[in-house]
Parts: sequence; C-alpha cells; structure tokens
Amino acid sequence: MPHLPTHSTLTVGLNPAQQDAVLHLGGPCLVLAGAGSGNKIARLIEAGLEPERIAAITFTNKAAAEMRERARQLVGKGAKKVVICTFHALGVRMLRQDGEVLGLKPKFSILDTDDITGILKDCAGGSTDVATARQWQWAISAWKNAGLTADEALAQAQTEDDRATAILMQRYQERLSAYQAVDFDDLIGLPLKLLQHHADVRMRWQQQMGHVLVDEYQDTNATQYELLKLLVGERARFTAVGDDDQSIYGWRGATLDNLRKLPIDFPALKVVTLEQNYRSTSAILRAANNVIGPNPKLYPKKLWSDLGEGEPVRVLAADNEEHEAERMVSRIVGIRAGSGVLSSPHKEFRDFCILYRANHQAKLFEVALRKAQIPYKVSGGTSFFDRAEIKDLCAWLRLLVNNNDDPAFMRAITTPKRGVGHQTLAGLGEFAGKYKVSLFEALFSHSLSAALPARAVSSLHEFGRTMNELEHRARHTTGADNARTFLADWLKDIGYEQHLYDGEDNEKVAAARWNNVVEFCDWMAQRCGGQIEDAAGVSTETERKTLLEVAQTIALLSTISEREQDQNVVTLSTLHAAKGLEWPHVMLVGVNEGLLPFKLDETADVPADQLAQRLEEERRLMYVGITRASWLKRRKKGREFISGKASRFIAEMALDQATVREDPREKLRALRAEFAQRAQAGRVT
Repeated sequence: MPHLPTHSTLTVGLNPAQQDAVLHLGGPCLVLAGAGSGNKIARLIEAGLEPERIAAITFTNKAAAEMRERARQLVGKGAKKVVICTFHALGVRMLRQDGEVLGLKPKFSILDTDDITGILKDCAGGSTDVATARQWQWAISAWKNAGLTADEALAQAQTEDDRATAILMQRYQERLSAYQAVDFDDLIGLPLKLLQHHADVRMRWQQQMGHVLVDEYQDTNATQYELLKLLVGERARFTAVGDDDQSIYGWRGATLDNLRKLPIDFPALKVVTLEQNYRSTSAILRAANNVIGPNPKLYPKKLWSDLGEGEPVRVLAADNEEHEAERMVSRIVGIRAGSGVLSSPHKEFRDFCILYRANHQAKLFEVALRKAQIPYKVSGGTSFFDRAEIKDLCAWLRLLVNNNDDPAFMRAITTPKRGVGHQTLAGLGEFAGKYKVSLFEALFSHSLSAALPARAVSSLHEFGRTMNELEHRARHTTGADNARTFLADWLKDIGYEQHLYDGEDNEKVAAARWNNVVEFCDWMAQRCGGQIEDAAGVSTETERKTLLEVAQTIALLSTISEREQDQNVVTLSTLHAAKGLEWPHVMLVGVNEGLLPFKLDETADVPADQLAQRLEEERRLMYVGITRASWLKRRKKGREFISGKASRFIAEMALDQATVREDPREKLRALRAEFAQRAQAGRVT
C-alpha cells in the first residue's frame, strides 16, 4: 500500500476556505472560483474511497493531464486508477462499455467536423455549399446540447428553415446509425439516454462513481448537467468547481442555469467561496471587480490578493491597428531590454501574451512580430489533426477500428489513389445502399460482380484484403518500438510519402507535410507504451496498449501542439482560448466598442433580455482578460477607416486617469525598444 499524505499534509498551504472545500466529503459541494481538485482526490483516497471509484471531469485534455500530475504528486501510483478525463472521454468510456443496449457496437467511430459536413451535404442531395452545411451542423449541435431529438426539434420548429433542418437531422441520425458512428454531441447525449432509459446500467454506474469532481462547472451545458445528476444519483457525492463570473461559452451551449439549479436540485449543497486570488495583484483585481460589478450575481464574491498593489493597469490609445501592433511589439522588446525602473524579472518571450476578441485580429500582430524577429505562436490556430495529411492517416486508422465507417472508407480508398475511380465508388455506393450494408461489407459481397466490372471488383478486393491484414497486425502490435515498425511499413506499402511529393509543386511544403506524418506516427507509437524515454533521456515503463486500442481513441485526442507549452515564444490568443492560462505580461488589445463588447447593436430588433445577456457575457469576457489594455482612435471597417470608440468596459474599470493618458515612460521604453531592434538587426546582418 503506497504511503498516502495525511489529513494535515493535504491542507498545508491552503487558506481556510480551500481547506473547507477539500475536507467536505459527505455530500454535494460547490466551490466558487479556484480549483484544488488534486488535493480533494488525495483526501478522498485517504478517507478510504478506492481510486477507481473517483471520477474527475474537465473540459480539455490539457487540464486533465495537469490534474493527473497533481494527483500523482500527492498520492503516487494510486492516481493512475482515478478516472481523470474530459466529459467526452467519459462518454466514450460509457458507450464502449454499455452502448450495445442502444444498438451501438463497441468499435463505433467518432466523426469529426469535416465528416459531419460531408454527410449533411450528402443528406441534402450533395449540391449544398459548405457554409450552408456548417449552419445546419451548428443548429443540430445546439439542439443536441439542449437534449432534443430530431422529432422534438421538428415539433418545436417555428420557421420553414428550422423545419427543413430538423428533417435533415432525422436523415443525418439515420446515416450515423448505419455507419455505427457518433458525433461529439452524441458522446454526451447517448450516455445520458443510456442512464435515463436503462435502470440496470444507471445503478451500475452510480455504484461505480463514489465521488465525482467537475472543474470549470460554469461551462457545462444542459445535457452535461443532466448526465452529472444521473451519475451521482441520490447520494449526490460530488464537488463542482466553477465561477459564474467566468461563464463565457454561452455561444456553444454553456448555461448559468446549471449553477442556479444546483441548490434547488440538491438542497444539502455546501457552497464554499474562494475569494483570495494568487495570480493577480490588487491593481488588476480592483479593475476586474469594477468591470464585473454591474453583472447580476448568483453567488456574490469579491476577489482580493495579498500580492501587493503591483503595477497599475495601463490603457494605451493607438491611432489604428498597425500602430497598435507596433506599440505592443515595442512594449515587449522594451520590457525585455529594460533596466532600472523599467526592469522586469521576466525576460523570456514565453512570459508575454497578446489577447484579442476575434481571430482576425492576430494577422497584424504576426506581421509586427515577424518584422521584429520575435518568435510567436497562435494559440487555437489550425489543429494538428485538421491537417490534410493527418486526416488521411486517421481515416485509415478509423476504418481499422470500425469497418462500417463509410466516410473513413471513402477517404482511405482514395488516398493515395489505388486505381479505384469515382464511377467504381458510385457503383459500390449504390450497391451498398440497395442492400443496406456498409461500403466495406459491400465490397466482399458475392453479388457485387454482377453490378461492377471485374477489374473494379479486383481493385476493391485488394483494398479490402489490405485493410484486413492491417487490422490483424494492429490488433497484435503493442509497445512503442513495434508500433513504429508497423506504421513505417504501412506508409511504405501504400506509398504515402511519394503521394505527398506528387501532390505538391513545392518540395519544401511536401517535406513539411511528411515531417508532420513522421511526428504523428511517433506520437501514436508513444501511446502504445513500453519503455519510453523522455527529453532528458530518462526511461520509464508505461502501460502497453495495442495499436488498435490507441486508434480507437484517435478522434478524442487533442492537438499535438499541447505538448509545446514550454516553447520560448510570445503567445497570440483569443480571450476564449486563454481562459485558465496565465502569463506575467498580458496585453489585451482592440478594446473598442464593436469588438469588446462585440457588435452589440442596441438599435436592432432584439429583445431587451437577450441584449442584456449578451452584454453580461461580453463583460465576463473582459473580466477574464483584464491586465493591460489598449484601444484604437481609428479602426478599419472594410476598406474604410472609422472613428474608434473606447470600450465602455474601460470606463467601468474606474482607473486613475493618469494611467489612461499617455505614460511618459512609454516614450523611453519605445526608444529603448527601437535601439534593441536595431542592435538585433545589426547582429543578424
């Protein structure tokens, strides 16, 4: 039995409110603001709860990894057995285990955005543009997040467009069923259906879940809340950690109603308010409290800090977008090159972040950073898994796991080209539709030869045999080294590297795409376990998995770029993508009416309550991002410049007016920045 931390050890360094949150085990608990789930996991284990009966649910793989590491530091190997995962990963676990009662095979596929768009276009007749298909996708996702079936959506439809979309949703669901596939929304909706309609399954999961912890609870949607209620049952052993002032995902279904419902649905709820902040100085928290003040409060609180007053929050006015970008870059260079009054203990590029409301604002900052030869990354940019070459390989892996995955079949059989043309695939699709079988199953049908030419059938059979052989090998391939060999042989056999070079006029682009493939294969192999060596050369033994088991989780994996958190680069990020992260120096840019708050047309025909809710969420977004802010005297709209109006949130911060005017030290900082840039350019040339 590993040595566990004692009751007193677990509360060392925690303030009284944090201790209260960690030590309360007997029933429902809502912790407002800061987390602390790692300590609570350790306390539950210390109290005698088996680690495998503890579930900690987060919203990102990165957050799950951090929680897992924190728990490991506190309880050692016992943390391995704790179920620490995202809501969607928990849904996968439940459906793999019990989905058969819903008619779902254990090896179902998880479709990505492009797959869904393609299916919806096909359901509508194939001539629809991508933008329209995406709108259908968002509408269907919103209905699913609200817990509505296609029939219920149709019954509630108030416009012709809504009715047409609901009918399309019915066809879409039929396709998913035929493909033995689910989308991301189904990973919450189907487990909920599982617990609602199958009492034996519900009882088993409630017994299995001794205590459930949910981080970022304010980001849950209606379906996730219902799922949580059924998981914890009447015993209600759970801890929700959240902050109503940081609820900024209303556009994707998150609802503050879940915070309102907790004390009603769970009368014994214990509410612990954590008001002491360990990240920000008093100056920053004062501005943040002032901004969020006008919003209605579910649970009143006021953040405070004992880190001292700190530097004042500065508001800088820029002439236009280009000037703003130049000023921010000069500020970065100036702080790094500063001395005396301008000195900073933070000299690394990784200590700086530029935050903005919308993705399109990043471009000019990228230009300015490149001009100054400052390395940077755009957080929330193109996902590694969204690259065409990675999607190609994932299609093959998905088909290994689930032969009924028709979208994966279509991509795999045509990438690289294998002598199977569009006419052959159209004929195969018609045959499969007629006999209601998957494309893969259809290609082995004895009667296929009557529908297609012999040469076409031969090519299809060759592809089918290749997939069957790969599936057999993947099922028996474990360990990182064996997985690397398998993947290298596979790519060589299908000629994928040559396929990339043949498809690109620029060899450097082809080489970069091939490097992505190599990195992906190495990453897949690492997940197969065995003796793994880290960057420092230290070897550790990890759990061995077959390549087929790793392939089953492929659609849930987050971007490989999550491993790049320690890169010494400036971060560019939207406010939404930055929540939960922190940097020593943060610049919040574009704080103008029309950007933050975003396009609040108070003259439009929008109900007053909806307009108020939008403004409240925009205010919460400002609250999340507050540090230093700049605004534009002019900003571009289309091809014209319009007068820039400072955001109403700047006035709400109630800053000392001296900090809003031009800071005299800015000129000195800018001169030093310019000197540093010239010196750097001189060294380069």
